[in-house]
Amino acid sequence: MKPTVEKVTDKLALEQVFKIRELVFVIEQQVDPAEEYDEFENSSTHFLASIDGIPVGTARWRFTKNGVKLERFAVLEEARGNGVGQALVSAVLTDVEATPEAKGKTKYLHAQLTAVPLYSKFGFQKVGEMFEECNIQHYKMELA
Repeated sequence: MKPTVEKVTDKLALEQVFKIRELVFVIEQQVDPAEEYDEFENSSTHFLASIDGIPVGTARWRFTKNGVKLERFAVLEEARGNGVGQALVSAVLTDVEATPEAKGKTKYLHAQLTAVPLYSKFGFQKVGEMFEECNIQHYKMELA
Protein backbone atom coordinates (compact mmCIF):
# COMPACT_ATOMS: atom_id res chain seq x y z
CA MET A 1 0.00 0.00 0.00
CA LYS A 2 3.02 2.31 -0.34
CA PRO A 3 2.42 5.11 -2.85
CA THR A 4 4.64 5.49 -5.88
CA VAL A 5 5.10 8.77 -7.72
CA GLU A 6 6.14 9.18 -11.33
CA LYS A 7 6.75 12.18 -13.54
CA VAL A 8 4.07 12.47 -16.22
CA THR A 9 5.53 11.77 -19.64
CA ASP A 10 2.53 10.90 -21.82
CA LYS A 11 -0.96 12.05 -22.68
CA LEU A 12 -2.72 9.17 -20.91
CA ALA A 13 -1.01 9.97 -17.58
CA LEU A 14 -1.82 13.67 -18.02
CA GLU A 15 -5.48 12.77 -18.56
CA GLN A 16 -5.39 10.87 -15.24
CA VAL A 17 -3.88 13.97 -13.58
CA PHE A 18 -6.74 16.11 -14.89
CA LYS A 19 -9.32 13.53 -13.78
CA ILE A 20 -7.96 13.56 -10.21
CA ARG A 21 -7.90 17.36 -10.14
CA GLU A 22 -11.47 17.42 -11.47
CA LEU A 23 -12.64 15.12 -8.66
CA VAL A 24 -10.74 16.87 -5.85
CA PHE A 25 -10.84 20.54 -6.81
CA VAL A 26 -13.83 21.01 -9.12
CA ILE A 27 -16.29 18.50 -7.62
CA GLU A 28 -15.22 18.13 -3.97
CA GLN A 29 -13.99 21.68 -3.33
CA GLN A 30 -16.22 23.40 -5.91
CA VAL A 31 -13.42 25.29 -7.66
CA ASP A 32 -14.50 26.89 -10.94
CA PRO A 33 -13.05 24.76 -13.78
CA ALA A 34 -11.96 27.99 -15.49
CA GLU A 35 -9.70 28.68 -12.50
CA GLU A 36 -8.48 25.10 -12.08
CA TYR A 37 -7.06 24.62 -15.57
CA ASP A 38 -4.73 27.32 -16.80
CA GLU A 39 -2.23 28.41 -19.41
CA PHE A 40 0.59 26.73 -17.45
CA GLU A 41 -0.52 23.12 -17.99
CA ASN A 42 1.92 22.59 -20.87
CA SER A 43 4.87 24.38 -19.23
CA SER A 44 4.50 22.67 -15.83
CA THR A 45 6.12 19.42 -14.72
CA HIS A 46 3.30 17.10 -13.60
CA PHE A 47 3.40 14.08 -11.27
CA LEU A 48 1.03 11.16 -10.75
CA ALA A 49 0.89 9.17 -7.51
CA SER A 50 -0.47 5.62 -7.47
CA ILE A 51 -1.20 2.93 -4.93
CA ASP A 52 -1.09 -0.60 -6.29
CA GLY A 53 -1.09 0.83 -9.81
CA ILE A 54 -4.24 2.90 -9.25
CA PRO A 55 -3.81 6.68 -9.76
CA VAL A 56 -4.76 8.50 -6.53
CA GLY A 57 -2.89 11.81 -6.46
CA THR A 58 -1.17 14.50 -8.44
CA ALA A 59 0.95 17.64 -8.23
CA ARG A 60 2.94 19.93 -10.49
CA TRP A 61 5.68 22.55 -10.37
CA ARG A 62 6.67 25.40 -12.63
CA PHE A 63 8.92 28.42 -12.88
CA THR A 64 7.41 31.84 -12.11
CA LYS A 65 8.88 35.33 -11.82
CA ASN A 66 9.03 34.68 -8.05
CA GLY A 67 10.92 31.38 -8.25
CA VAL A 68 9.67 27.80 -8.36
CA LYS A 69 6.01 27.26 -7.50
CA LEU A 70 4.75 23.88 -6.31
CA GLU A 71 1.03 23.54 -6.87
CA ARG A 72 -2.08 21.53 -7.68
CA PHE A 73 -1.43 18.93 -4.98
CA ALA A 74 -4.53 16.71 -4.98
CA VAL A 75 -5.20 13.33 -3.38
CA LEU A 76 -8.43 11.41 -3.87
CA GLU A 77 -10.47 11.31 -0.68
CA GLU A 78 -10.36 7.52 -0.38
CA ALA A 79 -6.53 7.54 -0.57
CA ARG A 80 -5.89 10.21 2.06
CA GLY A 81 -3.98 9.15 5.16
CA ASN A 82 -1.78 6.72 3.21
CA GLY A 83 1.26 8.95 2.74
CA VAL A 84 0.33 10.04 -0.78
CA GLY A 85 0.71 13.74 -0.04
CA GLN A 86 4.12 13.21 1.55
CA ALA A 87 5.24 11.06 -1.38
CA LEU A 88 4.15 13.77 -3.82
CA VAL A 89 5.89 16.61 -1.97
CA SER A 90 9.06 14.53 -1.69
CA ALA A 91 9.04 13.59 -5.40
CA VAL A 92 8.37 17.16 -6.54
CA LEU A 93 11.13 18.59 -4.34
CA THR A 94 13.57 15.92 -5.55
CA ASP A 95 12.77 16.79 -9.16
CA VAL A 96 13.11 20.53 -8.54
CA GLU A 97 16.48 19.98 -6.83
CA ALA A 98 17.65 17.93 -9.82
CA THR A 99 16.79 20.77 -12.22
CA PRO A 100 19.84 23.01 -12.68
CA GLU A 101 17.74 26.07 -13.64
CA ALA A 102 15.96 25.84 -10.25
CA LYS A 103 19.16 26.17 -8.19
CA GLY A 104 19.08 29.22 -5.93
CA LYS A 105 15.45 30.07 -6.75
CA THR A 106 12.82 30.48 -4.02
CA LYS A 107 10.59 27.42 -3.70
CA TYR A 108 7.07 28.36 -2.66
CA LEU A 109 3.44 27.28 -2.73
CA HIS A 110 -0.06 28.39 -1.77
CA ALA A 111 -1.16 25.95 0.92
CA GLN A 112 -4.77 25.27 1.82
CA LEU A 113 -5.12 25.48 5.60
CA THR A 114 -5.54 21.72 5.98
CA ALA A 115 -2.27 21.12 4.09
CA VAL A 116 -0.07 23.55 6.06
CA PRO A 117 1.13 20.79 8.47
CA LEU A 118 2.14 18.58 5.53
CA TYR A 119 4.27 21.25 3.89
CA SER A 120 5.73 22.28 7.26
CA LYS A 121 7.20 18.75 7.59
CA PHE A 122 9.36 19.54 4.55
CA GLY A 123 10.61 22.87 5.90
CA PHE A 124 8.08 25.21 4.31
CA GLN A 125 7.15 28.19 6.48
CA LYS A 126 4.17 30.55 6.32
CA VAL A 127 4.87 33.92 4.74
CA GLY A 128 2.40 36.75 5.26
CA GLU A 129 -1.27 36.72 6.10
CA MET A 130 -3.91 34.15 5.23
CA PHE A 131 -5.63 34.85 1.90
CA GLU A 132 -8.46 33.45 -0.18
CA GLU A 133 -7.93 31.72 -3.51
CA CYS A 134 -10.83 30.05 -5.33
CA ASN A 135 -12.99 30.60 -2.20
CA ILE A 136 -10.54 28.54 -0.09
CA GLN A 137 -8.30 29.92 2.67
CA HIS A 138 -4.54 29.64 1.98
CA TYR A 139 -1.15 30.67 3.28
CA LYS A 140 1.80 31.37 1.05
CA MET A 141 4.63 29.12 2.23
CA GLU A 142 8.30 29.23 1.29
CA LEU A 143 10.96 26.60 1.77
CA ALA A 144 13.24 27.82 4.56
